[in-house]
Amino acid sequence: MEVCFTMETENDLDFEDYFPSMVERLGAEGFLMELCNGFHLLMDVEKGLITFESLKRNTLLLGLQEMRDDEIVCMLREGDLDGDGALSQMEFCVLMFRLSPGLLSGSDDGWNMLE
Repeated sequence: MEVCFTMETENDLDFEDYFPSMVERLGAEGFLMELCNGFHLLMDVEKGLITFESLKRNTLLLGLQEMRDDEIVCMLREGDLDGDGALSQMEFCVLMFRLSPGLLSGSDDGWNMLE
C-alpha cells in the first residue's frame, strides 16, 4: 500500500482516538448518525460525494488549512474503494473505522464496540 503523506506540525501533537468514547456516550446508532453528519458537512451537495474541491473548501473547518493539494488527493485515495476519485458516504464511514483502532480493539470479531 502506498503511503501518501505524513502530517507534520510544529506542535507535534499526538492523535487521540475519540471514537470509542463517542460510541459509549451516543450508542452505536447515535455514533453512526454523527459519522453521517460529518459526511454531509464535507460533501459536495450537488454530487452527494466528498470530492477534492469539497474537502479543500473545508480544510479550514478541519484545522488543515496548511494541507497541500497532493495531500488532499492522497486522503481521498486512502478511502476511495471504487476508484472514482471521491468518497461516498459508505467509503467515508469505512475510512473512519479504519482510522480508529480503538473501535476495533478488544473484541475477537472487531465489531464489539458497535454491538
